[in-house]
Amino acid sequence: MGELTPELVEFLDANRVGVLATAAMSGRPRQSLVYFARDDDDLLISTLAERAKAQDVERSGWASLCVMGHEPPFPSAVFSGPAQILTRDIGPPTAAIMQRITGAAEPPEPQTDDDLAAIGRVVMRIAVERVSAVNYLGAPAG
Repeated sequence: MGELTPELVEFLDANRVGVLATAAMSGRPRQSLVYFARDDDDLLISTLAERAKAQDVERSGWASLCVMGHEPPFPSAVFSGPAQILTRDIGPPTAAIMQRITGAAEPPEPQTDDDLAAIGRVVMRIAVERVSAVNYLGAPAG
């Protein structure tokens, strides 16, 4: 499965965090809990350029994100595909991610690329090519 169906889009939009997996230099998986936002069929994650996850993506060009609902029966799905680190035109995506982090009704005013570069911020973009391990989506809570 590779396409984001309406059910998967609803699931992604209802959840703000997931476990990001990248490939460390050794080839072993590296995982970290991250906030994310969706841009059509892409997933966006704000991070620092110096973080290992950003360096992993720069080197390997791949990442996956496991997203899990937080109510029984704990629906989940894994979204994976090519990934890249963006440093240009990242003000609006960063604002969208910050809106998800804070739960605000509106995103904050986007910062400039220069302001974000000054604090080491980049955006990781995962182009979802594969959706796997889909469990309990659409199942009644309880």
